[in-house]
Amino acid sequence: MSRVLAGTSRRAYTGLGARLVREDRRDGARFATWAPGAESVSIVGEFNGWDRSANPMTLRGSTGIWEGFVTGAIQGQRYRFAIGAPGLPTFEKADPYGLLCEAAPGTASRLWDLSGFAWGDAGWIGRRARFDHLGHPISIYELHLGSWLAPDPDGRGRSYRELAPRLADYVAELGFTHVELMPLTEHPFTGSWGYQVTGYYAPTNRHGTPQDLMFLVDHLHRNGIGVILDWVPGHFPRDPHGLSRFDGTFLYEYADPRKREHGEWGTDVFDYQKGPVVSFLVSNAVYWLEHYHFDGLRVDAVASMLYLDYARQPGRWMTNRYGGNENTEAVRFLRLLNEAVHDEFPGVLMIAEESTSWPGVTRPTDLGGLGFDLKWDLGWMHDLMNGYLRHPPDARPEAAGQLLIRPRYMHDERYVLPLSHDEVVHEKRSLLEKMPGDDHEKFSNVRLLLGHQHAQPGRPLLFMGGETGQRREWDHDRGIDWEVLEIPAHLGLRRWVRDLNEFTRSEPAMSRLDDDPRGIELVDPDGPSRGILSLLRLGLPPDRVVLIVFNFLDRPRADERIGVPVPGRWVERLNSESAFYAGCNIGNLGGVEAVSIPWQDRPYSIVLTLPPLGMLALVSPSPIEG
Repeated sequence: MSRVLAGTSRRAYTGLGARLVREDRRDGARFATWAPGAESVSIVGEFNGWDRSANPMTLRGSTGIWEGFVTGAIQGQRYRFAIGAPGLPTFEKADPYGLLCEAAPGTASRLWDLSGFAWGDAGWIGRRARFDHLGHPISIYELHLGSWLAPDPDGRGRSYRELAPRLADYVAELGFTHVELMPLTEHPFTGSWGYQVTGYYAPTNRHGTPQDLMFLVDHLHRNGIGVILDWVPGHFPRDPHGLSRFDGTFLYEYADPRKREHGEWGTDVFDYQKGPVVSFLVSNAVYWLEHYHFDGLRVDAVASMLYLDYARQPGRWMTNRYGGNENTEAVRFLRLLNEAVHDEFPGVLMIAEESTSWPGVTRPTDLGGLGFDLKWDLGWMHDLMNGYLRHPPDARPEAAGQLLIRPRYMHDERYVLPLSHDEVVHEKRSLLEKMPGDDHEKFSNVRLLLGHQHAQPGRPLLFMGGETGQRREWDHDRGIDWEVLEIPAHLGLRRWVRDLNEFTRSEPAMSRLDDDPRGIELVDPDGPSRGILSLLRLGLPPDRVVLIVFNFLDRPRADERIGVPVPGRWVERLNSESAFYAGCNIGNLGGVEAVSIPWQDRPYSIVLTLPPLGMLALVSPSPIEG
């Protein structure tokens, strides 16, 4: 336990929590919990009639860790820790390391054995360890498992096993490489979407048992789909059965309210200066990757961890010892976290939802960075969707600067380009309803948005319903409105998403140099002032060159000459205004021939017809000479 106390344990869960074991020829359960402020701790549960005097625990020396064994305890039984603290009535807590929780409104933990599931993804795990994810296409489908499909008519939520084949087939059909599951750790309030966790080691029972979740991940792996889990190490809710004041003191959280209280969410912040708290969190990350085979963790709300003044009013936060606003303890924790994951699980992705310009988020820790693999680029989403595309087309030339912000920083980090759940809730409207114009123009603009997301360096992420043109905001109590796919415009949008993913996979230039400035060129710097953006995506020989052209205006542009680097016939592979996508069907009849007319500092040029509110992607006949 010394490593747990020092904050260096990566598997604290092997010695803490409750585990079904056989000791001294007796079957039962071994319990352990960290509660240094307690005067007494006992185990209460179905096995002893919830009698607080039946199974007292013993304090191990000066460690603050209480231990006990209960003979005859069996799988599935509910239990809690009854804690006596100075000056307080005895209170009961769920197990911080509990592997399963009882269904709401109950708050007890349940004894569970994680063994017995026959994994079939050894080949996937082996390939993952050898695979360079960052040099290959990644396209992420984000979903809330409880509302991807509507509940049964009787109100029962869909199980992990029921969802597995339908989700795998759907994601594979659309060509996404990964799914990202919003938090599945146990949470009491469904409306928190899983971001306010009380059971950090327990998959939510809303969809079944731990083995049922294993089945879901395994099935996705067998179908070639990676699985990323949203993970929340920044804060936790104040529900009385959870981590809050666990032993009567501020144990898992900071004691000083200037660091502890997260006023924006009504939660408490983990105390990253305490060794057992760091061990709890690092071990939790390892636990989900080891026992459930997840392929990545998207770490939520990293900015709130990094800044001591995050969402705090002047005078209600405290500086670090150097007088700054950086939480140096959280920085140390994040570095330890990423080092542990990368040491233990080669090929697993660590992704930061970090909304500021904190330097070096994806820089290795030995070079002074935080050590993440990828960072969400929320600036791209804000500048393009909530900025540029919200303008009516005739006002876009004056807003050209918003198209040119990202090139200034797009290689500072390795990015995910998110169109996430956060953008379609709380009266922000759906992607479709954010767009200006009539219905046809709204769909055209969404296709432009998704096309730009794929055209940029970075890995696209799309929240469920975005691919179908969901009209209403996301509601966690309802499923996606699948019936809209009977309408041509909605079906066309889903086809566009599928073909964008397929195109990105089939053309190496779209991802090979994603994180290298050599991988993209702006063809015409003056184009945005005319509502036109033209980009070249470049790989390495023998990769073909990809030309992507956007017309953000609502009128076609004929005879648009564009400079290109190689001669021959450029094939039009994508046209967002094709009738196949329910567009106006203006294009270039499959391709155009490059001629020896130098243009825009390039030796050849092509002449295109640009559809209104359209994106074209053309592929060169040959690569640039290496």
